[in-house]
Amino acid sequence: MRRSHLLATAAGLALACSPLAAHAQFAPAGSGGSPTAAVPGPGNANEPTESGPKEQSYFAGPSPYAPQAPGVNAANLPDIESIDPSEVPAMAPQQSANPAPGDWVAYGRDDHQTRYSPLSEITPENAGNLKVAFTYHTGSYPRPGQTNKWAAETTPIKVGDGLYMCSAMNDIMKLDPVTGKQIWRRNVDVKYHSIPYTAACKGVTYFTSSVVPEGQPCHNRLIEGTLDMRLIAVDAATGEFCPNFGHGGQVNLMQGLGESVPGFVSMTVPPPVVDGVVVVNHEVLDGQRRWAPSGVIRGYDAESGKFVWAWDVNNPTDHSQPTGNRHYSRGTPNSWAALTGDSALGLVYVPTGNSAADYYSALRSDAENKVSSAVVAIDVKTGEEKWVFQTAHKDVWDYDIGSQATLMDMPGPDGQPVPALIMPTKRGQTFVLDRRTGKPVLPVVERPAPSPGVIPGDPRTPTQPWSVGMPALRVPDLKETDMWGMSPIDQLFCRIKFRRANYVGEFTPPSVDKPWIEYPGYNGGSDWGSMSYDEKSGILIANWNITPMYDQLVTRKKADKLGLMPIDDPNFKPGGGGAEGNGAMDGTPYGIVVTPFWDQYTGMMCNRPPYGMITAIDMKHGQKVLWQHPLGTARANGPWGLPTGLPWEIGTPNNGGSVVTGGGLVFIAAATDNQIRAIDEHTGKVVWSAVLPGGGQANPMTYEANGHQYVAIMAGGHHFMMTPVSDQLVVYALPDAVK
Repeated sequence: MRRSHLLATAAGLALACSPLAAHAQFAPAGSGGSPTAAVPGPGNANEPTESGPKEQSYFAGPSPYAPQAPGVNAANLPDIESIDPSEVPAMAPQQSANPAPGDWVAYGRDDHQTRYSPLSEITPENAGNLKVAFTYHTGSYPRPGQTNKWAAETTPIKVGDGLYMCSAMNDIMKLDPVTGKQIWRRNVDVKYHSIPYTAACKGVTYFTSSVVPEGQPCHNRLIEGTLDMRLIAVDAATGEFCPNFGHGGQVNLMQGLGESVPGFVSMTVPPPVVDGVVVVNHEVLDGQRRWAPSGVIRGYDAESGKFVWAWDVNNPTDHSQPTGNRHYSRGTPNSWAALTGDSALGLVYVPTGNSAADYYSALRSDAENKVSSAVVAIDVKTGEEKWVFQTAHKDVWDYDIGSQATLMDMPGPDGQPVPALIMPTKRGQTFVLDRRTGKPVLPVVERPAPSPGVIPGDPRTPTQPWSVGMPALRVPDLKETDMWGMSPIDQLFCRIKFRRANYVGEFTPPSVDKPWIEYPGYNGGSDWGSMSYDEKSGILIANWNITPMYDQLVTRKKADKLGLMPIDDPNFKPGGGGAEGNGAMDGTPYGIVVTPFWDQYTGMMCNRPPYGMITAIDMKHGQKVLWQHPLGTARANGPWGLPTGLPWEIGTPNNGGSVVTGGGLVFIAAATDNQIRAIDEHTGKVVWSAVLPGGGQANPMTYEANGHQYVAIMAGGHHFMMTPVSDQLVVYALPDAVK
């Protein structure tokens, strides 16, 4: 067999342990019956219109769908009081604004979230000598008999003499950055039933108080949002709860959200602190019902934990906290990505998703249609919306933005620097915007899109935005000749699937009569790993996916027959519909069936490989691609879930991001081959790799301690990516640092 044919065969084997294998039980379903009438919002007696239900429904009373579940109110914490924005104390200088060279103070290292470290001890020349310095076990993983809803996704931070991190279930730890010895651990008692889509904690926030004197408890503190919707503050030195923050160190984030059940809403990202305000976002489980809990964004005083403001999409001028049985408007776009604060402009940049019931838009309000799948700039002092830039209009493809914005400066027309942000998207379109106004810095055009669609009363928009000033992180639209398989029979099967589906390129409208192909798929393009940016060289590093989906709307009758029901239905059972899979979309005429576009018999994609890529873009010289190649080998993947052991870089799906360093290296795991790599930033050559004890679906970080550089990755695995679950943080260093 020729090597080229072997390589092609290996490429196909990469998918069986990918995220696509997670959906093997979901086969495309046909439609049946006729659509049922749309259901108005909770407490709303008004008929819905094309732009959404009438205004008076937005502060409706309690939902009739399900009773409040015990413990859902953030461990039954009392409600928190409000303060006027003018009462928020002036913020002390924060280390994240100008980190020490050897520190990694924020999720993306600094306030600009660049994921760039100036450390240079490890270089392309000596990276091959890296060894394990230590491993740390968090003790957080699924117990026997529990469904594997696990990911961790954690990125530690390093400040001074402490390495701080959280477990998948939100326990917080301080480690010695040289030895990995645990200095303290704060157990926060999150229950298993509070896990939403997955157990994950991407990180914690480090904050220095201007009110508590230096040397006193909680002068330096860690702030964390939890899966069960608490905002927690603990002393960085001891791990003890901060007594003057909220109620004994905790704030109830369920306040104002209305009826819910455990696992419906959660926090998985570290909240930024900007001008003394902790800005809190949360995820709402996809696919459940049109009138899901609100996606409201809120600000809290970082000193006291008291409520400051809210940005509620359907009540944009009311920034107060609801009282009594009132709640924030339900079903609005939520934001589950990490936010980026901008202290210089007093703004926070919020990447949004779309409204609840992702694949049907007829019941959305005009305000929701304006801000869904967008970047929204919010004034951190008042909660006022300053500008909006939308990356997908009237989104019904689950193109919510999972990436964090990165801040940088771009040269303006007059040669003066323009404060800009880089916003990657699942579409593979990367938008570069003036962060003062939201206007594009690099060209964006509106191109014709397939419209009006085939769903009655739910037309698609005639155009969609394309970032023509940046390289597209995607391959061209699919063709039947792109269909692929291990054998001619597999290829024929995929060609038949292609012909049976609706497909007219990107933004193919949803359909109920037969499946439609969605490419790019909801896993990207770019997803939550975001990008890394070398401020000195101007090189931007992006990893991305090529994984189409095969979706179909089903009538309410068919959805009921499939057993699709929302999480708050008393008869709900795990696997009965949820994020990244089949969904009930209760309160709309349809349910949704979401599957990978694959050969379900072998577990391999129908499109030809690669399925994951990594790209370097020169942002200082015309946004040119410096290098690009597949990311991930077939060593841990194979048909029917059997690993092949093949070491070829054929490109697997990936989740997690990269780090770029002053030593000219890119560190990244992310792929489904369970390896971490060091890549030469300028050539794209892999100069070192190591096998991890679990999947590396997390963002790595690097720091300096005791005069040496270390590289850390949480090898927690990921149920969606079908990689092995582990509880290990693995830290590497050169031999001189390894005792």
